[in-house]
Formats: sequence, C-alpha cells, structure tokens
Amino acid sequence: MRTLYIINNCDTCRKAQKDLEAKGIAFKTYDLRKDGLSASLLEHILERVALVEAINKRSKTWRELSDEEKDYDANSARQLLIKHPTLLKRPLLEVDDATILVGYREGDYDQLRG
Repeated sequence: MRTLYIINNCDTCRKAQKDLEAKGIAFKTYDLRKDGLSASLLEHILERVALVEAINKRSKTWRELSDEEKDYDANSARQLLIKHPTLLKRPLLEVDDATILVGYREGDYDQLRG
C-alpha cells in the first residue's frame, strides 16, 4: 500500500488523491498537519528526497518566516520542517521503499499500477 503525505486543505493534494482513485491505485493518506511530522518520519522522507527539494519556498508558511529562519543549514531546516510541516512540498507519494514522488502535476502517476 502506498502512502500519500498531504495537507488536507491543499488543492494539489486533492487533485493527486482524485488521480490515484481514478487509476484504481490503493493508497492511504497521512495528513502532515493533523497527524504531525516527527523527526523519524522526516528522516524517512529525507532519505528518499533531497532536503533542498523537500522545502516548499512558494508556500505562505515560507513567506512568513523571518530572514534568520530562511537562512538555514541541514540541522535547522529539519527543526523548521518539524515545527512547520506545511513547509514540506506536497503531496508526497511513497511509491516503494526507495522512492517518494514530490508534488503533483497531471500525468505524474500515469506510470503507476494499482
């Protein structure tokens, strides 16, 4: 079973969910805001997705950060993501043990099978 990491009120996450459902691909959702982002879950994600690729610098959360918070290193970025899970690009679809797809555009899931 695949895991789709989402923020429930995100339009892009809803589109990804609808696409997976339309393709008959089994998945469970994990709401990063509601269910939280632990250090172990973050490390699980970052073992599969580069840190620079994981941070959503177009988000409202990013824009509201101080300049000091935006000037991060790998350690402070991890702390920032745990504190503000909405900074993770989303949706994140865990395809298999080694792969997480970041974001969603129409056609991204075309290669997946149920």
